[in-house]
Amino acid sequence: MPTVTIDNIAVEVPQGTTVLAAAKQAGIKIPTLCYLEDVQAIGACRVCMVEVEGARTLLASCVTPVADGMKVHTNSKKAREGRRMVVELLLSDHAGDCQTCDRNEDCELQALARSLGIREITYPGEKSKPHIDESTPALVRDTAKCVLCRRCVTVCNEVQGVGAIFPQGRGFTTVVGPAFTSDLSDVVCVQCGQCAAVCPVGAISERDQVQDVWDALDDPTKTVIVQTAPAIRAALGECFDLPPGTLVTGRMVSALRKLGFHAVFDTNFAADLTIMEEGTELLTRLKKALVDKEDVALPMFTSCSPGWVKYLEYFYPDMLDNLSTCKSPQQMFGAIAKTYYAEKIGKKAEDMIVVSIMPCTAKKDEAQRPEMNDSGVQDVDIVLTTRELGRMISEAGIDFVNLPDDKQDSPIGLGSGAADIFANTGGVMEAALRTAWEIVTGTELPFDQLHVTPVAGLEGIKEAAVTFAGCVPAWSFLEGVEAHVAVAHGLGNARTLIEKIRAGEANYHFIEIMTCPGGCIGGGGQPRITTNEVRLKRIEAIYKEDEGKKLRKSHENPEITQVYEEFLKAPLGKLSHKLLHTKYVSRKRV
Repeated sequence: MPTVTIDNIAVEVPQGTTVLAAAKQAGIKIPTLCYLEDVQAIGACRVCMVEVEGARTLLASCVTPVADGMKVHTNSKKAREGRRMVVELLLSDHAGDCQTCDRNEDCELQALARSLGIREITYPGEKSKPHIDESTPALVRDTAKCVLCRRCVTVCNEVQGVGAIFPQGRGFTTVVGPAFTSDLSDVVCVQCGQCAAVCPVGAISERDQVQDVWDALDDPTKTVIVQTAPAIRAALGECFDLPPGTLVTGRMVSALRKLGFHAVFDTNFAADLTIMEEGTELLTRLKKALVDKEDVALPMFTSCSPGWVKYLEYFYPDMLDNLSTCKSPQQMFGAIAKTYYAEKIGKKAEDMIVVSIMPCTAKKDEAQRPEMNDSGVQDVDIVLTTRELGRMISEAGIDFVNLPDDKQDSPIGLGSGAADIFANTGGVMEAALRTAWEIVTGTELPFDQLHVTPVAGLEGIKEAAVTFAGCVPAWSFLEGVEAHVAVAHGLGNARTLIEKIRAGEANYHFIEIMTCPGGCIGGGGQPRITTNEVRLKRIEAIYKEDEGKKLRKSHENPEITQVYEEFLKAPLGKLSHKLLHTKYVSRKRV
């Protein structure tokens, strides 16, 4: 345990600890730009430079290990001047449109410049060649704003395992982007938005559709309704400086009403609908395999995360039959809203606009898939991220923090606690098990407080086994069957799990995969920046929301019962298949 002195404070830390981590333990903040806790420490930006007694030059604290007796100065004249010079050089090659940039007041470079007292650019000269890439439905790239921190590269390659972007060129000509200076639409990109979530500036961001929503709300010929994903309620407050994990469900509904939406609904309703369809699909596959001895695709993968669906289409198209045919809750809601709900309010589908508030940029891409039009028109018209909704509320001058609580509309706005936990990694699996167990046995799932703890938490791959016992006659073939399930979050972990299955090292019946680390609470459209500490606080809030509800199982949702009785008739029925299920396509690049 070496002892290091940082700004005259002695601190004892484990061998191998970096100066940056040691300073944090001592309560000293060293500014950073390229550093991502638990993800990336490469010393690329040099913003975190410190002066170490005896060293010839300033050292990058994020990659410099401590040594016993080391004396570090984080705020000496030499350290301050070096840090300031680095930031001034970054600013000299940075597009200076801060007033109109969507990252204004949410930009790490801007915050650094302010904290260092930089008021003018002292290194004028040629700037890097700009290129704006608007080729995809979800993401926009602006190379003029890139600071070459490589955060996006690390997340895309090492966390997600997609490999859509890399640094290219050398020195002043270096560009971060798709190979051969292509656009994102020309390469394998799943639109997950994790690059946008970690970008410190405005070089990669979600495609802003706030004005599209304003235009729809201002159109007197349109009925504009909105749905909110479960993860939003535990993160939206961060846009208004509330602590991570603050539940703002009621205030969110109030804000949406003030914005002018004709009705406010909860995607939780469609999440419960997903459990009914997906659970029935899984049990049907098990029956075909165990009783009818048919060759069916097992394990069955969840299909509610569009980045994951596209990942499988690109990298493992031979396993598309293993995907559940269920649409995501977002798309199920759109199809039901423009058929069942439209009929109830006497509107035509083409006269309705369905807006989604999602934690995910990939949902923008999903809404525009050509097969997502089973209502007769595009099922979901516009998708806003959590960040976009925060900006829209601010544009409207709404005092969000002091809003009163309100409730969602009916009949497609009620959701169970099981639907809430769709936001968390492991939540879809737990919600499915709550319902599947009760359908098969007629009893509640035998876990404490209905939680399946083996599939909760931030471990990358989680496993559990449930042995069916006391089955009702219709499901007696499952008596004594041990169902093996797994959960993965982050596409890199999904790849690891798939390769284990292919190698015969693992055997499962049902697998939940979420595109983003932590699940939807860590989505690419959530307030920045999402660390594991923030993820855990949001996860805790979502479980709190679930535990505070009397209705905690999808199959007990009375509005789900109503939509089947009045409209769909039965899970996996003819109309359900038409509106709520879909097919996938191979996108494999030759």
